[in-house]
Order: sequence, then C-alpha cells, then structure tokens
Amino acid sequence: MHISVSIVRFAVFAVLPFVALVDVASAQKSDAVAPKYTTVADVPYRSGDDLTEYMRERCRLDIYYPTDTKDYDTVVWFHGGGLTGGNKSIPSGLKNKGIAVVAVNYRLSPAVKSPTHIEDAAAAVAWTFRNIAKYGGSPEKIFVSGHSAGGYLTSMVGLDTRWLAAHDIDANDIAGLIPYSGHTITHFTIRAERGIGGKQPIVDDLAPLYHVRKDAPPLLLITGDRDLEMLGRYEENAYLWRMMKVAGHKQSELLELQGYGHGMAEPAHPLMLKFIKSH
Repeated sequence: MHISVSIVRFAVFAVLPFVALVDVASAQKSDAVAPKYTTVADVPYRSGDDLTEYMRERCRLDIYYPTDTKDYDTVVWFHGGGLTGGNKSIPSGLKNKGIAVVAVNYRLSPAVKSPTHIEDAAAAVAWTFRNIAKYGGSPEKIFVSGHSAGGYLTSMVGLDTRWLAAHDIDANDIAGLIPYSGHTITHFTIRAERGIGGKQPIVDDLAPLYHVRKDAPPLLLITGDRDLEMLGRYEENAYLWRMMKVAGHKQSELLELQGYGHGMAEPAHPLMLKFIKSH
C-alpha cells in the first residue's frame, strides 16, 4: 500500500512541470491572436429592498471576460480566508486563457453565521447562470472553483443541491467542480461557532462529505502535499474522492501537488484549465 501511494504522489509531481510547459508553449503560439479582455467590477449579485448594508457591501462580484469570442467557459472563483477574511480577485494564472472568471465576495464571520457563506456562494453561482450569456459566455459551461474556504464553498454548492435549488438552479447543471484544498468535513469556522475544537472532525449537513452522490457534476479535487498541508486536508479530500467512487460517481479525480503546502493555488491552475478543456 505504501508503495502504491508513493507512485501516485510522484506521478502528480512529475506531470505538473509538463503541464506548465505545454501551457507556456500554447500561450506563446497564441500571442498574436489572444482574445481581448475586459473587467466589470463590483457587480451586485443580490437584489431586493431587504438588503442590509453589509449585504450591499460584500455581495458583489467581478467579471473578467474575453470581448471578442462567444460561448466561452466560465469559472466562478471563491477566495479563501477561513470564512473570516479575504477578498475577491482574478487569479493571475487564469488570466488570458480564453475563459471568463467571476470572482466573488461573500459575507464573513463573525459578522454573520453559517450557513450565510454558502447562501451567498449559491446566489453568486445562480447569478452567473442567469447573466453570463449577456457577456458572451455559455451557461452550459460554468465551472465552480476556489481555494481553501473557497474550495469548501465550491463543494457545498455543487454537492448539496438545496442551496442552488433555492434559486431554481439545478446543481447538476454545473459543468465541473474544482475545489482547491477545501474542507470536506464541516468547516473549522463553523465548528468554532458551536464551541467545537479546531481538531475535532464533524461531518454533518454542512460538510461536503455528507452529500456524496453519484449524479454530481464532474469533480477534480486538488490539494498540496499531505506532509505539508493544513490539518490533514489531503486526507479529507482523499476520503471524499474514495466515497464518491464508492457511491458510483464516474468522474472524480484527486491530485496531490508534492512539494507544495496549503498555498498551492497558482501551481494548480494549469491542472484546472486542463480539466476544463477535457470536459
């Protein structure tokens, strides 16, 4: 068993430089015909007369999209920060890649409590489904991703169908889920709200693992090195991957980036782009 695991880790590490080289070569070839991009900032994704000032402040997104192509893929991107901090931004590794990026802010603890973060994430994804065609994108090519807390939100919105159903959106219409180093147990900030210690694992209805199902969108789980990651994050994701397989899900993948710790987002971007192209 130990030998088998070592081979998997080495294989992921060995493939990564090749992916990066291919990406660079492609970019060099396409410089002359690279699509033009624009960004629309601070678009509100919630509306209504009952919005609080904090909702008006935080429930906003940026849209980075190509202006001279149509029906492109879109990644809805959720920032990390433990559900207590962070701000939306367009990852540099996703710029000028022929896709759109919708970078989302959401309300943060302790100003709000769970499941507000998930509700905001679902509202932003629903907004993207309803509006991306206005910017030239295809609602059939919407992927959801994010790092750390953003990875947790990605998995919750995509695996637990009730959050998007509240907006009359079928979670299975998401083209793919790509959480980076996200909790698959209940998030530590949510556990802290309940007075539960940071190392005490909980799997309840606010845990992605609780919502394992075979009919979910294609799933790519990416983590850092298991020996460098935060608090067993690789093992959590490995368990989710295994249980998705046991449930009969046919399109679950798990990649571990050897040599990288929890801050593994930038080297993961080429792997996400490859996943998007393959789906």
